[in-house]
Amino acid sequence: MTADQLLIVGTLGGGGIHRYVEQQRQNIEQIETTVYDMASDPKGDGLLWLLTSTLRSLWAAIKFPFRTPPDVVHVHTSHEFSFYRAAFYVLYGNYVWNRPVVLHVHGSSFDSFVTTDSSAVRRIQDLVFDACDRVIVLSPYWEEVLSSRVADSKLRVLPNAIDPTVYSPNYAAEPQHVVFVSNLVERKGVRELVTAVDELLSGAHADADLRVSIAGTGPLTNLVEELADTHEQVTYHGYVSEERKRSLMDSGSVFVLPAYAEGLPIALLEGMAGGNAVISTTVGSIPEVIDDENGLLVTPENATELSDALSTLLADPDRTEEMARTNRRMVSQTYSWDVAERTLRKIYAELPS
Repeated sequence: MTADQLLIVGTLGGGGIHRYVEQQRQNIEQIETTVYDMASDPKGDGLLWLLTSTLRSLWAAIKFPFRTPPDVVHVHTSHEFSFYRAAFYVLYGNYVWNRPVVLHVHGSSFDSFVTTDSSAVRRIQDLVFDACDRVIVLSPYWEEVLSSRVADSKLRVLPNAIDPTVYSPNYAAEPQHVVFVSNLVERKGVRELVTAVDELLSGAHADADLRVSIAGTGPLTNLVEELADTHEQVTYHGYVSEERKRSLMDSGSVFVLPAYAEGLPIALLEGMAGGNAVISTTVGSIPEVIDDENGLLVTPENATELSDALSTLLADPDRTEEMARTNRRMVSQTYSWDVAERTLRKIYAELPS
């Protein structure tokens, strides 16, 4: 079909989905595109957060039916609460508006969510998947995960995307610069990062000419602050703006993301666009992006492997620079919005009228 009006439904409270939705809106050309905020903070936790998020989400859902129906509804979702919230928009778009619906699956733990043993949860999932005309996943890994629950005819692979042109890599950074930019939470491997950097700077690299930059906020901020107080090579930047984040990426040599679970992290693509070799973990789609040509992968929750990987790259600047250049090329050729926009147009064009 021809989509003249596209409605993107997502959350605008920060995080990867927020960034993706904003860039999708900016990069879909020649289609009238609007964004509807499902209205909750995806970075919260605890009973109070759940209560306030639920109330805000209910209010957003109550207001939604008063919109003019678009040609296509594109709903972004993650696992658990995010999925249940998104379910309303999928079902309303299909059964009330009678419009084609695209469900776009993000989320670090969607694999465990979609393979749940709960029959009630599976019934909800089936209801949502049946109401979708297409289900977008981030990589072949996620396509395989969902293939047991969603018809192959509905599944489409679309990697996350960024705009590499806003990054200006400095491949010859001196001293070598290790960068981590993310939320300071358990799932991002912050404990292992702190332990690995401490081991690195307390051992053979104690007097090495290098620097480590850590940016972000969260419940593990105190661990990073203690690390920065202990080692003068480490700088904790706290929360950083998008502009400052790009500057850190551009000046980096090695981007580190030792996460326990991921989909296809946008932060990883940003580190690649900024001209960094990558050290990450064997989770989600990351092994489909990172191999020994452009980085090193370690076991999640293994600080010793992480420290060894850092030592390996820091000891070989030429190899690190070649990995960084490879990553920049990969982002431009595969993970840019120029590529993603063309794929999205094909998906919209094949939707039923």
